[in-house]
Order: sequence, then C-alpha cells, then structure tokens
Amino acid sequence: MRFLALIGALAILVGVAAGGYFLGGYYNVSGVEPDNALVANALTRVRDASIRRHAPATPSVKLDDPAAIQAGAKAFSARGCVTCHGAPGVEWSKFAEGLRPDAADLNEVAKNDPATHIFWVIKNGINMTGMPSFARAGVGDDEIWKIAAFVKKLPDVSPDDYKKWTATP
Repeated sequence: MRFLALIGALAILVGVAAGGYFLGGYYNVSGVEPDNALVANALTRVRDASIRRHAPATPSVKLDDPAAIQAGAKAFSARGCVTCHGAPGVEWSKFAEGLRPDAADLNEVAKNDPATHIFWVIKNGINMTGMPSFARAGVGDDEIWKIAAFVKKLPDVSPDDYKKWTATP
C-alpha cells in the first residue's frame, strides 16, 4: 500500500513540476529554437496518430490520371504551396526557412505517406505549424484530391513538366 502511495505522490509531483515548467513560461516556444527532442517526438507521434485515425479511406479522384496530376500541379502553384514546399525547379520562398517546424519535404511525404493522409493534411492543416487548412480557405475536396495526386507523383516530375503544367495560357 505504501508503494502505491509513493507512486501516486511521485505522479502528483511530476504533474505539478511539468505544469510549472510549461505554464510558468519556462518552455521556450520561440521559432528560433527547435523543440527539444522529447517534445518534438511527442508532437510527431500525436500528429501521425491523428492523421491515421481521421484520413478518409478512398480518394474521389483517380490518382494516376495525368489530367488530375497536371490540374493538381496547377492548383499547387496557384494556391501557394510552392511558397513553403518548393517544386521541381522552383525553390521555396526565403521566409519559409523561418518556419518551425520546417515545412515538410514533399518528396519524402510522397514516398512514405498514402494519398489519403496527404489529402487530409491539405484539407485540414496542422495546428501550430505553418500548414493551413485549405478547406477553411474555400478549396473543395476535388481540387485537394488533385493536389494530393500531384504530391504523390512529385518525385517523378521534371522541372520542365512542372513549368509546362503550371504555365498560364
């Protein structure tokens, strides 16, 4: 019984200390300093679990349709995604280097994440990052699916193709 009381007392002390540390302003939320490894790991795990739970099961667009991919490239450019993420042959804007956490490397995202997860992130955004909710900005699901199709194809898109697909007539 004493052991359980000790465990309970330690849990209360850790909770009070953590509350004092975070709520007392000791944790630095500055965009200049990266999160410490423990916080970054916890936030990454929470983000990934949330996306897995909430992402839709099936796309409403054929993700391998060249017309959808090209329309996605045009929307990617027009909606400003290139500003933070860059694109084939296009560097991201200088201010994007000030984002904490860094904007996702979409070539890695394309290789590692299913299109349903990419769609969900574009549609809903990610709190406390620079990633906005495109649904809140008035972008419809069909266009978001096309952007997701483009992102999945991104590692294979040449700078010339991207330039051709995003050129205004």
